[in-house]
Amino acid sequence: MAASCNDCIKGTIHQGLPIGKEETIHGLNTYVVGNRTNARGIIVMYSDIFGLSLPNNKLIADAYAKSGEWLVYLPDFFEGDPLSLKIADLLLPVDASKQSTFGKYTGLLASAPSFVMWQTRHKVDHCKGVCKNFMAKLRRATTGQKIGMVGFCWGGKYASWTGLEQNMIDVDSKKVPLVDAIVALHPSHLAVPEDVEHLVVPVSYAWGVEDSVVPFEQKAKVEATHTQAKKAGKVVPEIEHKVYRPGRHGFSVRGNPDDPQERASLEDTVTQVLEWFARWL
Repeated sequence: MAASCNDCIKGTIHQGLPIGKEETIHGLNTYVVGNRTNARGIIVMYSDIFGLSLPNNKLIADAYAKSGEWLVYLPDFFEGDPLSLKIADLLLPVDASKQSTFGKYTGLLASAPSFVMWQTRHKVDHCKGVCKNFMAKLRRATTGQKIGMVGFCWGGKYASWTGLEQNMIDVDSKKVPLVDAIVALHPSHLAVPEDVEHLVVPVSYAWGVEDSVVPFEQKAKVEATHTQAKKAGKVVPEIEHKVYRPGRHGFSVRGNPDDPQERASLEDTVTQVLEWFARWL
């Protein structure tokens, strides 16, 4: 199960009551929260593999909307088929120190077939199609309004991908990008150079030093791709790289809020997203 990342299904389920509502937006069930009347811009979230079923994702959307500046959409890009929280309940202990090694690895073994089958239903080309269809409809329906996209873990790859030149669409007889700015947080399965070359919008990446799924060396590969592009005379939008320590995989979504370092990463990635979009949207 190379590159399938069991660490994508570790972490902590956070406590809290989401304040938004779910409704159908451009064909997808979407968690909506924030300013619906005169928002500065729209933030679209492409979640980790647990989608709308994981409370953390909705609570992060609420945090983005808190200032009143943004309208936040958390679409169900998995079309009603996120990875089951039954697996999360097993592999996301609030206090991992209370989980035995035997319980951890028997849980991983038991969950592996379900995870593999889930991946076969969400192959890259299908995910790209669902994502681009939603984003293209959103862009055409909100002409003149800025759109930012933030992706977490699984969704980080697709967030980066939306900013590529090849995904620009025709709106009012001119080519425009699907989004205006991007944040990709510990992006799983990021293909380099394919998912980072020929970007046309500014991107902020977040990398974890101890990420067991997204190797920290990936940061250098992305940087090298853009350095080579600049040397070749190509225009590269502004790219930012943030580093988090310890930065275990999932640190922006499923960190333990009772651990000071993990809480800092959770809070700092919210700040990273909001500062980037405040700058570019």
